[in-house]
Amino acid sequence: MTDTPIHWRTATELREQLGSGEISAVELMESSLDRMDALDGDVNVMAYRMPRSEALALAEEADRKRAAGEDLGPLHGMPIAIKDLVDVAGMPTSRGSRAFDGRGPQAEDVPHVALLREAGALIIGKTNAPEFGVGTVTFNDVHGTTRNPWDLSRHSGGSTGGGAAVAAGMLPFVDGSDSGGSLRYPASFMNIVGLRTSPGVVPAVAGGSSWEPHSVNGPMARNSRDAALLLSGMSGRSALAPLSEFSSATAPMGEVEPSAIRIAWSDDLGLPVSPEVRAALAGARATLEAAGVQIIDVELDFEGVDEAWQTIEMFGWFSLLGDDPIERPEMYRDDVVRNVTEASGYTSSQLRAAFARRYQQFEMFVELLSDVDGFVCPGAPVVAPPADQPWVSEIDGTTFDRYFQWQRMACRLVPGSHPVLAMGAAFADGLPVGIQVVGKSGRDEELLLLGDRLEAILGVSDQHAAL
Repeated sequence: MTDTPIHWRTATELREQLGSGEISAVELMESSLDRMDALDGDVNVMAYRMPRSEALALAEEADRKRAAGEDLGPLHGMPIAIKDLVDVAGMPTSRGSRAFDGRGPQAEDVPHVALLREAGALIIGKTNAPEFGVGTVTFNDVHGTTRNPWDLSRHSGGSTGGGAAVAAGMLPFVDGSDSGGSLRYPASFMNIVGLRTSPGVVPAVAGGSSWEPHSVNGPMARNSRDAALLLSGMSGRSALAPLSEFSSATAPMGEVEPSAIRIAWSDDLGLPVSPEVRAALAGARATLEAAGVQIIDVELDFEGVDEAWQTIEMFGWFSLLGDDPIERPEMYRDDVVRNVTEASGYTSSQLRAAFARRYQQFEMFVELLSDVDGFVCPGAPVVAPPADQPWVSEIDGTTFDRYFQWQRMACRLVPGSHPVLAMGAAFADGLPVGIQVVGKSGRDEELLLLGDRLEAILGVSDQHAAL
């Protein structure tokens, strides 16, 4: 048995130890619940927690099924919590908004949550998110601010605040979603992994936007191998999720064969980056090159991409919420009201231009990735910002007047609709610094394999916050 405490063991290790009987689902559940009891008062990541007795009953049932020799899924007996933007049967969904706060337990699981249950995951709560997922830091008027386990005075990132539960050792993995960095900024800020999946790999239902590739669901975990394990339990088809009809379930990661690695690289995507992040990533690049990774500097054309992302993103809010934020602005965050109001006035010409530019970027990445294993750029332009800031308003002399402008390091990669893996790469004054790795469209498993190999070279994925 490993000397590593249960709460710092990887999901892959835990799965093996559950299967061999080294630990039980009850022991794993007790470890998670004890960790939440000890730390969540400071981190504030759990928006809802199942009562302890009910969570332990789930674990006891998981152990009974294993002892009885029943067919088990890849995540059997492993605890998880779900981002509080989607419905979980028997649990409330606030979406971080006063407009939804107070709703009782929901009747049904969204498709990927149903798949997680089928895979044997034990769903024990909901994780915090900013209102409707607006922004790349997690705070709202309902549940407050989720803090970074590496430094509690700083943000965890967002909108998938649940990454803090992974970084704090409360859970082995969590789910999340991403339309502008929501799986990737938290990973960069907390030395974990977040995968923006190819559209349709994880089934998603979003009303009239269900055919849109803009927002996707994906895994967050301690490393790429764990992310692949979680993805195997949340990927697949759902009759209610149109894009998933063209996808199939993924598998946990097997052995990784060593071979040459060739990646394209950009220091900044043409955006401002803080000096400490530049210095940290220069060191990470040197480590990769010393290990034999071939790195090719590239300059890509992002002209018009920011406008395309903004148009599609804002229209998504209007599609989701309609006129309600305009008619009841007091119930919504000001940014949400502004987004919906802006999109309500869009013309067909604006939408046409945005969709056309999106496809041009898709073509650009297809061509770029035909000759390399991946494309690498900074995971975020700064280290985790102070928790009392609603968003970052200045980077290296460039100022911003809207919340999404500082998250363009992530937003610029969305219109291309390729999978993007965010992972820890270095540290700056004790705070994590990450990279994003863009992979080939629809080949998420290959991207995770590449992530696993890069993690082995960079050597930071097994470092944890000192809580």
